[in-house]
Amino acid sequence: MADFIRVEGKTVEDALTEATVILGTTSEMIDFEVIEKGSSGFLGIGSKPAIIKARKKMTLVDKAIEFLENVFEKMGIVVDIQGSMNEEEKTIDINLTGSDMGNLIGKRGQTLDSLQYLTSLVVNKEMDDYIRVKLDTENYRERRKETLENLAKNISMKVKRTKRPVKLEPMNPYERRIIHSALQDDKYVYTKSEGEEPFRHVVVMLKKEKRFSSDRSERTYRYDRGNSYGGGYNRGYGNKNYGNTDRSGEGEE
Repeated sequence: MADFIRVEGKTVEDALTEATVILGTTSEMIDFEVIEKGSSGFLGIGSKPAIIKARKKMTLVDKAIEFLENVFEKMGIVVDIQGSMNEEEKTIDINLTGSDMGNLIGKRGQTLDSLQYLTSLVVNKEMDDYIRVKLDTENYRERRKETLENLAKNISMKVKRTKRPVKLEPMNPYERRIIHSALQDDKYVYTKSEGEEPFRHVVVMLKKEKRFSSDRSERTYRYDRGNSYGGGYNRGYGNKNYGNTDRSGEGEE
């Protein structure tokens, strides 16, 4: 929390005006307490100045930065913290720079995710509207996003080739959304999340209509113009040639 400063003036209003000049902000953005109301005395004799203690109000970005500064101080590491608020999207973007960022990222970003979660709790305490906190360092989030998108494409190819679902390793909600988003327009596979946190994971599966079209054990109805029923439908089960009638789900890698 920012320290209070002591300010004097002829009146409380004068002292508050002086505080806005010193702190470089408006009166609406100042917290202050009156120490002495001041008095004009009698004919100017025995007058006392008004005294207040004042400080800037803490913004949500200030709260986030202060929390992280305290954490890093206890960890014994020096980190430069830059933060900004996007009012329209209700997000706070915080970027960390320093000489030991690898340890802050942790395995698969787990340490960074934990810091982001804790910072979010601090920011959203007593808030009506949820503010999303995004913590990043060395452009890790974007690099991780590209890695997961490539993983999603490779897994999709494997599912199409083997026609078997693939379970991915447990991921946090943000990373699961990346996988879902990367494959949401795929014609042949779909994704779903299974399990409970912290072991919740994404499963990539072949879409049912594509799986059925290439599964030769499925019961089918095949139209046969040359059959003995004069060009009608020929009911056949397990026809060994059925797989040739629709192979649209195969080879799409």
